[in-house]
Amino acid sequence: MAVMDFELDDDQRLFRRTLRTFVDKEIIPVAPEWERTGRHPAEIIARFAELGLFGITIPEQYGGLDLDRVSFALVFEEIARGWMGVAGVLGSHTLAAWMIARYGTEAQKDEFLPDLATGARRTGIALTEPGAGTDLQGIATRAVRDGEHYVVSGTKTWITNARHADPLPVLVKTSVEEPAHRGMSVLLIDRDQLTVSRDLPKLGYKGTETCEVVLDGARVPVSRLLGGTEGRGMQQVLSALELGRINIAARAVGVAQCAYDAALGYAKERHAFGQPIAEFQAIQLKLADMATELQAARLMTYWAATRSAAGPVTSEAAMAKYFASEVALRATMEAMRVHGGYGYSPEFVVERLYRDAPLMAIGEGTNDVQRLVIARSLLSGAAKVGW
Repeated sequence: MAVMDFELDDDQRLFRRTLRTFVDKEIIPVAPEWERTGRHPAEIIARFAELGLFGITIPEQYGGLDLDRVSFALVFEEIARGWMGVAGVLGSHTLAAWMIARYGTEAQKDEFLPDLATGARRTGIALTEPGAGTDLQGIATRAVRDGEHYVVSGTKTWITNARHADPLPVLVKTSVEEPAHRGMSVLLIDRDQLTVSRDLPKLGYKGTETCEVVLDGARVPVSRLLGGTEGRGMQQVLSALELGRINIAARAVGVAQCAYDAALGYAKERHAFGQPIAEFQAIQLKLADMATELQAARLMTYWAATRSAAGPVTSEAAMAKYFASEVALRATMEAMRVHGGYGYSPEFVVERLYRDAPLMAIGEGTNDVQRLVIARSLLSGAAKVGW
């Protein structure tokens, strides 16, 4: 009789144990102070490199780990459980590295992937503009061919790793074809061609810089056109965003897990009216709801991750990202309520979790967009509910 397996295999369990030990010993103890003071987490980033985490989406032939997709999700779940902000350092890097590994020319792979795998080079991805977020076809950044170079002008915003990305994959318009996506391409732009104009202040998601980047007549060799063919940029970006949504879903699971752990521990320790507050039915109901939703979000994330290894997962990734991020929002609010007034204080972790959780409902496409993606997949017959 066939059995449906919801367990990690031995290698995945060992990998998770390694990640968990690292997070518990080296991230959780420093996260409150470093997040509060805005300290750059250089030591944590160096440990990412030592553990090979910059290479998790890079093939082994280039020095990467080339992780299976569930292990990929485990990386972001465990790190976000400790500090969601530093998970962003890896998130943008691994998506951009995956794009180069998947779509780059052989010369581009040989030039960039070995150093990206070790963290000697870091990268990110530049899509959003001041006037174009969800509507990527509305970007204004132009790349005009001039001999063996493109001349690039425009502004990108909300760019993670902007100061350290070298190269930075940038979505541009290389022509004015209609529909707009046919004229879009990705250029791999050197750091010395980019100007970081400002850091963007944020409610949460601290620990990694988020910047506005200006390209003012940047000259980019034609050899830096990702894949070597114009007009493929939108396709390249959308496929990367599917992986990005699994990344975001996994981060949301990590944040929700931390919120649940904090609420459970506090409920057992905090006394009111002569007994632990965990003895009150109202608190028990909150914990039950948090635990149930958390486990559902985790299974949906692993399901989408597993399916992604076989091909496109437009609806699956959208479902996982949408559901898990909403669970993180609810879990952090409920954890704050369990803590009462203390939950509103930065002396307790739930205050940070409450500020970090909203990013997952916004990043990699807002949750309203995810719901539309899911609905369109269902109506077109591309996705179905059930086995």
